[in-house]
Amino acid sequence: MMSSIKTRVLILFLLFSISAKASPPLEITREKVRLQFSVDDAGRPVYAVLFNGKEVVKPSSLGFLIDSDSLFYKNFKLAGEDRKTVDETWKPVWGEYSTIRNNYEQLTVHLKHSSGKLLDIVFKVFADGVGFRYEFPRQNGLTYFIIKDECTQFQLAGDHKAFWIPGDFDTNEYAYTTSLLSEVNNTPVVAAATDIAVRTVTDARAVQTPLMMKTADGLYINIHEAALLNYPAMQLHVDNKSFRLSSTLVPDAFNNKAYLHAPTHTPWRTIIISDKATDILASKIILNLNEPPVDTNVAWIKPMKFVGVWWEMQTGKSTWNYSDYADSTDAKGQLIPNQKHGANTANVKRYIDFAAKNGIGGVLVEGWNKGWESWFGNWKENVFDFATPYPDFNVKEITEYALLKGVNMIMHNETSGSATSYERQLDTAFRFMKQFGYHAVKTGYVGRIVPRGEHHDGQWMVNHYERVLQHGMQYQVMVDAHEPPRPTGLHRTYPNFMACEAARGNEYHAFSNGNPPDHETILPFTRLMGGPMDYTPGIFKLKGYAPGVPNRSVHSTLAKQLALYVTMYSPVTMAADLPENYEAKPDAFQFIKEVPVDWDDTKILEAEPGDYITIARKEKGSDRWFVGAITDENARATTLPLNFLQKGKKYKAIIYEDATGATWKTNPEAYSIRSVTVDSNTRLKLALAPGGGTAISIIQSE
Repeated sequence: MMSSIKTRVLILFLLFSISAKASPPLEITREKVRLQFSVDDAGRPVYAVLFNGKEVVKPSSLGFLIDSDSLFYKNFKLAGEDRKTVDETWKPVWGEYSTIRNNYEQLTVHLKHSSGKLLDIVFKVFADGVGFRYEFPRQNGLTYFIIKDECTQFQLAGDHKAFWIPGDFDTNEYAYTTSLLSEVNNTPVVAAATDIAVRTVTDARAVQTPLMMKTADGLYINIHEAALLNYPAMQLHVDNKSFRLSSTLVPDAFNNKAYLHAPTHTPWRTIIISDKATDILASKIILNLNEPPVDTNVAWIKPMKFVGVWWEMQTGKSTWNYSDYADSTDAKGQLIPNQKHGANTANVKRYIDFAAKNGIGGVLVEGWNKGWESWFGNWKENVFDFATPYPDFNVKEITEYALLKGVNMIMHNETSGSATSYERQLDTAFRFMKQFGYHAVKTGYVGRIVPRGEHHDGQWMVNHYERVLQHGMQYQVMVDAHEPPRPTGLHRTYPNFMACEAARGNEYHAFSNGNPPDHETILPFTRLMGGPMDYTPGIFKLKGYAPGVPNRSVHSTLAKQLALYVTMYSPVTMAADLPENYEAKPDAFQFIKEVPVDWDDTKILEAEPGDYITIARKEKGSDRWFVGAITDENARATTLPLNFLQKGKKYKAIIYEDATGATWKTNPEAYSIRSVTVDSNTRLKLALAPGGGTAISIIQSE
């Protein structure tokens, strides 16, 4: 009897060994990009990516650790494959282009595990890279998967130069480090400031995506993800000896990573590749991997510029809280107002007047609602009331005044990290917005997340951010989210997702040591790859703006602050400085008044991560072009061909540039403005100061 059992076991082992032998390699190619896939002798799914014959990702493993069968990355066999070609165009609701081409070769591999569970992997190969995701088909019996970790690897071909921030479950607000991959584990990083109460860095060798890299022979590689829904954000663990990147997912309170019900799928993993840095910025892979809009009723979504009661609080001129202390009450228990509360009716009207006078579409007001006296702390719940204004903020009067002036009010909902409290009040908050005509909201999640044990970038919060977007679509409210995960192109699916923060913004110049001059030359290659950023550009008073900190400065020239309106795309863009600082320089402010926030076309004229970027954009429905050029801490001279202009036409170019002697350190506000006649044959010479830039408006001559 024992011999018979042993014989059957041996037969089963031999049968599975035969089935688990390496499968013949599969290939798909789109222009210079080639993807290879196979199942190796151990039954492991393996892929590789080449660009123009060069190895970009060497053979790398795929799969998962799952609760019911921990080794869901081996013991597979190839059960089948499907292929198709897609070539289509689509029109974004708003954006950098009026139409986008979506052209790729697709390979879907069907895998069967030794346990009987099924897994599909879908690869899409574009002319500028690859996207792939896991799909869990309907299973025989099993429908629920607990993901303990994802085992996706990116085996790189060398010790590339990398632009990175450390892996952190709760914030992306770091200055970027530029180093070799081999130096990631021993390179000091500039920590985030106090915008997040507690940070939980995964380990010294984890970095966040998008990860931008450059090879020694001049190849540019960007790794990120697309369509992050119902799943935690991905970070990358760097092996600084083998240069292998391994996916690591943000955990929940139980150290699980995701809970999935089949049929379902993961987000896409994206690898964008080119031998030109400009092509990385022009790539639309991430957008194309997202689904079309969830609702076709999108006419109410309107890009706009805005001003706000905000920078004065950041710099200490005024406060968010209405009273001096949480227990500052009179004999009747009413809060006693302080003299610095910024969100008072008279002050808000001043901003409305300024916006109306200058054609600025919106006004943001922070600190308008009850709760700011004791909002900041660890794991606090029920801090804010999202429908009860402070006594000095007359919401009805302000609404009527803004309507009279043709200005849109922008709501602010800070949650202090208490997502549970916000979810309980979501319908109340959005009904309040609808009642008083607020068509946009800026949300915030500063602090530790409630539910306790969850993280900003975990699956629970990813689902929460989507629920807020869904409420926005329901109530016709646009969303600008702060302290979210890095964006992954979801603004295609939810076109009311106008912008978010998810990086170290201009505000860091108000309360910390600021951002280095190369910061804005890196962000488009990293954070902005997934979507627009609310960077809050346009600071004109660049020194002496922070009471009690006379030496604090913005690490930029004024001309660069103007250029950021073109190089840092967002459909909702703030003119962040105080009205009086703009009124002191009306000629420079003219560019902010004119620059659009929605475009028909975009040309990436020149770029190098960490050094410089020059972009030209054509206004939506207009012949006007706008150009932004920025540099790092080094001065730069460049010559721009204007061959994107219509041939045979004459144009007037108004150039806002750094004045002679300007520099971000000692003379940042020195600028000059000149006008020249140009056409498509013009080669325009520009000189950018250290930490400087140039902004240009190009208008067709009569």
